Amino acid sequence: MKRRYKLLLYNIRYGTGRGWKFHTPFPFIGFFKRTRKNTEKISEFLKNYNLDIVGLIEVDGGSYRHYGENQAEFIAQKLGLQVNYNSKYKLGPTIGKIPLMSRQGNAFLTKEVSQNTKIHFFDIGIKRLAIELELEEIVIFLLHLSLTYRTRQWQLNTLVKLMQKVNKPIIVAGDLNMFWGHQEIEMFLAATGLKSMNIENSLTYPSIKPTKQLDFILHSPEIIVHDFKVLEKATFSDHLPVYCEFSVE
Repeated sequence: MKRRYKLLLYNIRYGTGRGWKFHTPFPFIGFFKRTRKNTEKISEFLKNYNLDIVGLIEVDGGSYRHYGENQAEFIAQKLGLQVNYNSKYKLGPTIGKIPLMSRQGNAFLTKEVSQNTKIHFFDIGIKRLAIELELEEIVIFLLHLSLTYRTRQWQLNTLVKLMQKVNKPIIVAGDLNMFWGHQEIEMFLAATGLKSMNIENSLTYPSIKPTKQLDFILHSPEIIVHDFKVLEKATFSDHLPVYCEFSVE
């Protein structure tokens, strides 16, 4: 019997929450509040799914907000998973000195130990990080693309070149910031042969009343999708998590 994987992708917004409390007593103050309680709630929520792979976007790597502890490591310990975390900014002499920005990243949590993990930074954009995780049967890229359309397209073009070096079935998962809608990604899908698991184009952002599909899981034809859901009851971030079950043909 072929192995069936459970994967969840979630932009957790550094554990800072959502809704009116995030903007109280003034706009965006939530980015500077403590996040431990909400991170614990996220951990308990994820436990319900017995996950094999978790892709976390906007993870606090150990700022004062989470009392100096890496959120990915905190959640992984609760779930009994392995951690692959990296700062999403290329830490030069300027960004490396900014307290919050230097502690912001993305992470994979996995049951299976990675055979190989590569960290890529795109040539342009502020959000440049792509984590390439190789497991026994697949390679997964975790992304958080630029807010700017032209930069996103340049980053996707670079990703195509990275994918051409891979000799296993591929999943691309991330907050792709496709503000222009699903048609924005069609050229990338045509160039790579990938397909979107979200065949109904269900919306993922903002989590209270979604109007956009920003969070994607894309896959090679060799990957068979058994289930896909946008988890609409999750209340811990401004994004909704997306969940899937798949096997490799």
